[in-house]
Amino acid sequence: MSLEDVENIKKRIENFKKTLMELTEAPGVHEVAEHKIREMSAEVIDSNPYSRLMALQRMGIVKNYEDIRKYTVVIVGVGGVGSVTAEMLTRCGIGKLILFDYDKVELANMNRLFYQPSQAGLSKVTAASMTLTKINPDVKIETYNTNITLTTQFEEFLNVLNTGGINGERVDLVLSCVDNYEARMTINSACNELGLKWFESGVSENAVCGHIQYIVPGESACFACAPPLVVASEIDEKTLKKDGVCAASLPTTMGVVAGLLVQNTLKKLLGFGTVSWYLGYNALSDFFPSMMIKPNPNCSDNFCIKQQSEFKNRVKEEPECTNVNPLEDVVIHENNEWGISLAEDESLVSNNIAEPVETSETENVKNNSIKSEEEYVSLNDGIEFAYQSADQTAPNEESLVKETELSVDDLREQLSLL
Repeated sequence: MSLEDVENIKKRIENFKKTLMELTEAPGVHEVAEHKIREMSAEVIDSNPYSRLMALQRMGIVKNYEDIRKYTVVIVGVGGVGSVTAEMLTRCGIGKLILFDYDKVELANMNRLFYQPSQAGLSKVTAASMTLTKINPDVKIETYNTNITLTTQFEEFLNVLNTGGINGERVDLVLSCVDNYEARMTINSACNELGLKWFESGVSENAVCGHIQYIVPGESACFACAPPLVVASEIDEKTLKKDGVCAASLPTTMGVVAGLLVQNTLKKLLGFGTVSWYLGYNALSDFFPSMMIKPNPNCSDNFCIKQQSEFKNRVKEEPECTNVNPLEDVVIHENNEWGISLAEDESLVSNNIAEPVETSETENVKNNSIKSEEEYVSLNDGIEFAYQSADQTAPNEESLVKETELSVDDLREQLSLL
């Protein structure tokens, strides 16, 4: 039996499983799927699944939320992060969702979100498609049970990215939710070749850290520009794994990363807020580092170098902004070898305001407030003492020390009698 026959048998088994799951579903599922909503409405009624989403438009956050139906998003890897990402986008009403994965649902995955024990044994894309269709039948779901890292499957992946849009055009965005270096490099190569914008995401093996990274070919660093430390050190990732020991995973960390990923995806597609170039997450200290990584001019990916060159040419060809009227420099002194210019003081500019005329009454007040120069010799202009000095204060008779012929012992005796 050839390898091709084995692959055909696997596909037939998957189709049988999918059909079996559909037939054993609770009644009424297909009836719900038929009631698709043609237009999103902002009407606030219990039967409108988009009323809360359309409220973003009414509050001025989004100009036209219904535009989300025009976009196609590809999710590669429907695991802990990818499955939650797919569910969020489905609930948001994305136009089309394309899922890539070749793994199967296992009971060991039940510590994560989205999947159910009854789906164990099914391919992840099949199980995800069935669940997502029930959540929102308006979203078009397309699945590929494919390993994109294989040379024979790469061309199919490239073709889907180039023609998988709603109307047969290029997809709008690619979301990487894979957990290995080879798959990330494959996505990076495909997006660099097509000039596609994409998000890379991941969660650490200790389950307490994660990140998302927005990659624009030519403008920002691609995944090959700044590879992980393990790869940069020429260490094989496979040698780090121990038999019987798997990576930890928390649904909380994966849910946070998926939320950040979808939030920035919506901002990018609908044009609101600021998209994060790189956003990390440390669950131990709730730390969210953010940065922008520039492309590496010596990147090992030839398509990345090409995209960098094209981006520089686009920047040079962009017209200069002519709407801004720069302030003209007024030269006050023509002959000035040092190039120093002085601005006129507003208080010295003549505004046709008459100076007040001093009267006899104001003169008296002024004279009374003026003190002798000897008294204020150490004070700055405009500052005066709150009280008169001791030499100008009227003496108090009780405070004066009187002369006496009594001895010290006599004074102490008088003091003791008090």
